[in-house]
Amino acid sequence: MYEWREGERVVRDADDSRRRALERAADAVVEELRRRLGSTFTLAELADLYGSGVDWASEVAQERFVGADVHAAVDSAFARYSREAADWAGGRRRDPFEAL
Repeated sequence: MYEWREGERVVRDADDSRRRALERAADAVVEELRRRLGSTFTLAELADLYGSGVDWASEVAQERFVGADVHAAVDSAFARYSREAADWAGGRRRDPFEAL
């Protein structure tokens, strides 16, 4: 998750035009993550997908937004999508099956 947060920082700190390109590239990767993982997933599943290689995510970002810093866009996308995990609780893991 450190790498994902660093990607978010790079995107956030970029100048306006570069930030917009990075955000569009990250949005494209988030769309692909939704297709691959669906709406119900855990942080471990997301981390496993990241750990198995993100060449596909880099290609998605690069195909739609040539010239963007794809590494930062990919990591930022994973950070964004991690917040939708069943066991995400504002920065700490929670049991997705415990009562809210």
